[in-house]
Amino acid sequence: MLRLLLDEHISPTISVQLRVKRSQMEVLSLKEWGYLGESDEVILSCAYEEGLTLVTYDLRTISPLLKSWSEVGRTHGGVIFIDWKTIAPTNFGALIRALSSVWDKDAQTSWRNRVVYLWGS
Repeated sequence: MLRLLLDEHISPTISVQLRVKRSQMEVLSLKEWGYLGESDEVILSCAYEEGLTLVTYDLRTISPLLKSWSEVGRTHGGVIFIDWKTIAPTNFGALIRALSSVWDKDAQTSWRNRVVYLWGS
């Protein structure tokens, strides 16, 4: 089941609004989760252990980390990348709609090692 972890560049307001919009949706912000300031590797490892899929704008550091993990057969809990040019971090409505859409389509799908890109609508 899809459980979301929003990275530090996504307002915690998004997690609150998603839970209001979809009461059955499990979504936490990194600030709520308590791993703020940890390395990407620690965040991805702990997210996997807790069954969370990371939602991030950070293609620059997360993407190479996923590649290196894949090369050694290391597993992660899934990552949803967001393109900041099509869904700005300040565009709460578009971000909530895009993540709600992913939830509606794929909430029951296994997110283990899955990578999805959101480009806006």
